[in-house]
Amino acid sequence: MGWAEPRVVATGDLGVVVERATGSVLIVDRSEMAMLARVEGFGDLSHASLVFSPDERFAYVFGRDGGLTKLDLVTQSIAKRVIQAGNAIGGAISDDGTLVAVSNYEPGGVRIFDADTLEMVADLPTGSKTIGLVDAPGRRFVFSTWDDGETWIADLSGDEMQVQTFEGVGANPYDALITADGRRYIVGLFGEDGLTAFDLWADPPKQEKILADYGRGQQDMPVYKMPHLEGWALAGDRFALPAVGHHQVLWVDAQTLEELGRTNIHGQPVFAVARPDGRHVWVNYAHPDNDTIEIIDSQSGEIIHTLKPGPAVLHMEFAPRGHQVWLSVRDADRIDIYDTRSFEKLGEIPAKTPSGIFFTARAHRSGL
Repeated sequence: MGWAEPRVVATGDLGVVVERATGSVLIVDRSEMAMLARVEGFGDLSHASLVFSPDERFAYVFGRDGGLTKLDLVTQSIAKRVIQAGNAIGGAISDDGTLVAVSNYEPGGVRIFDADTLEMVADLPTGSKTIGLVDAPGRRFVFSTWDDGETWIADLSGDEMQVQTFEGVGANPYDALITADGRRYIVGLFGEDGLTAFDLWADPPKQEKILADYGRGQQDMPVYKMPHLEGWALAGDRFALPAVGHHQVLWVDAQTLEELGRTNIHGQPVFAVARPDGRHVWVNYAHPDNDTIEIIDSQSGEIIHTLKPGPAVLHMEFAPRGHQVWLSVRDADRIDIYDTRSFEKLGEIPAKTPSGIFFTARAHRSGL
């Protein structure tokens, strides 16, 4: 094996950038701050996300057209692609890396596939749009239903799949997250105030309403883009929550899930993402304020810096140890790279309508 070959097959500092309007993705190198390849043929990527195999070789891309595509980062090509539904909204990979699940709007429900072959191994019709699909420890998947206000847990650890269904979660769940320790699954509600939290360590899992005075509820306010609860930032001993329809970030005690305070911000937040050490939280915004990034000190709750990268900053992704952050600037057709301590711009990469940025370090974290 020549000296150049190990550099090609090493994947630990790679990432994938979604080019939402062209059905293509970029494979990028974090260390070199450079694009390695553009791969085409992914279909409708207007609301795409992806997960990585445990060995960081493969990315599973979930397209809005129901496409499930397996991308080989080493050969820089599509290894397998199936159209598994009419309209999909995201997916997850099991903790052992053997199963990939896809959440569907049309026909609804969740379908589960063999991660190697992409052959379907389970189908869970719900009769409803499904949202908030995450992996949970023990070869489980958890998701919620928009129409019925239910949460489902599918356990595939044994020979036969076991499914638990929980009713009364709330009106119109729109997104959900699972904490990194796998204990709490938290569901955001669009049709009423508050959120619903599940303790997955309890047997059976216990659900409770939290933050009863928070949310869109019956308030007549426009919501230009739904915040992503997967953007909840765990910053030390507290969460930073992007508020639905409010120009605020909420601070929530990570243990009691009680509100600690609020920070008034530039616009309607979409993502509130913590630098990996938790010291700062970076926030981006919905239209018409989506040219701005604000950085908040997690201890004081004060805004300490503002950036204006360009039109339509859609996504932020930190290097695993937090020294850099990569921003997709969709309407300027580029990726910007910043130093997270000095806030100096370090470089940029041309990209066609970029949106999601995903680094392979995600392969080793639950719920992403």
